[in-house]
Amino acid sequence: MIYKNANLNGKEMKSFAVENGRFAAFGEFSALEKQYPQAKIEDLKGRITACPFADAHIHLDYVYTASLPAKATASGTLFEAIDNWSEAKDRLTTEEIKKRAYIAVKQQIACGVQYVRTHVDVTDPKLTALKAMLELKEEVRDYMTLQIVAFPQEGFFAYKGGAELVEEALKMGADVVGGIPHFEFTREDGVASVKKGFELAMKYDKLLDFHCDETDDDQSRFVESIAALTYFNGMQGRSAASHTCAMGSYNNAYAFKMMSKFKKAGLNFIVCPTENCYLQGRYDSYPKRRGISRVDELTKNGLNVSFAQDSISDPWYPLGNGNLMHQLDFGLHLSHMMSIPEIEDSLKFVTDNGARTMCIKDYGFKCGNSANFVVLDADNTVDAVRNTSETVLSVREGREIMRKEPAKVLTSYSF
Repeated sequence: MIYKNANLNGKEMKSFAVENGRFAAFGEFSALEKQYPQAKIEDLKGRITACPFADAHIHLDYVYTASLPAKATASGTLFEAIDNWSEAKDRLTTEEIKKRAYIAVKQQIACGVQYVRTHVDVTDPKLTALKAMLELKEEVRDYMTLQIVAFPQEGFFAYKGGAELVEEALKMGADVVGGIPHFEFTREDGVASVKKGFELAMKYDKLLDFHCDETDDDQSRFVESIAALTYFNGMQGRSAASHTCAMGSYNNAYAFKMMSKFKKAGLNFIVCPTENCYLQGRYDSYPKRRGISRVDELTKNGLNVSFAQDSISDPWYPLGNGNLMHQLDFGLHLSHMMSIPEIEDSLKFVTDNGARTMCIKDYGFKCGNSANFVVLDADNTVDAVRNTSETVLSVREGREIMRKEPAKVLTSYSF
């Protein structure tokens, strides 16, 4: 198959050939046509052809449960939502969790997402959600790469037996060690939970991804512990700090100091724009904080930052639809990264950077890599972001897994 007139990542026009599910060649269409005379041809008409979207942070076991707890999250805060969820999750079944997750996965696929890291609550002696996600991972593998985080939603130590349940989840097949140090009872327990997470990751050769400092408290600084342990344990590139909302409240001297430490650690950062601008600032009158990390400063310092969905209609966040173009739109606005050059370079926040966080190796427009890509209904990145353009084609290992016709405006007027 030859795809011609592809605008690769909104940066360069090329044509490319796909053979046996992999990228075989890139170049001028005329040359590829001679090289592959029997190939079928599709004209992408200059539309943006990007690496598939990678959502490095979502909770698929929670999707569509906004009305499940008996009490609504009236305060709109993270901690009340966790308490409400704790009272409701015992009623869940494997079948019911999978049924909801399938709806979300299909919606993500329709939005061009092919890589997903899902945090799965393992503070449940029955590990019901984990079992559901392990089954789901295998059942959707032809359409999506699903990475599972053993996530102790109620804490390693704040929940009795939490650490043991995380370890059991890793033995059962979870890919990543999770944690939530700011939810532990004391700072000492929070630091101990980070250390325990690294101990388990080293023991089972797993990646790490902590919910970290998801608060406006400027004294919540567990990210420094994660950076230090990443650096001293040689885990550069293999660990991530999700949220880091408190960084938006740190004093500048401390933040400046930490940038160099983050860089040495090769720490990945995951920001959930819509979720955290909803959850954070809840204790403020005015001015109200935006609730997201220092995306602009992290990016300028060479750190890897990605944007993610986090929730789809659950006790933490009532909206969400799996479309990472919405997260990109919000993320750029909230981060004040709205210059034309910044927008032109912004697709990385929902594609390459997320894949890098997930340590996906077989990714990108390179001969020999799996032919995984999406096509957006736009011919330049600025328009794609401005219009939150739809994905009109998604190809995985050379197979078309989703196609939709671009919207047409019907009018009796002549333009």
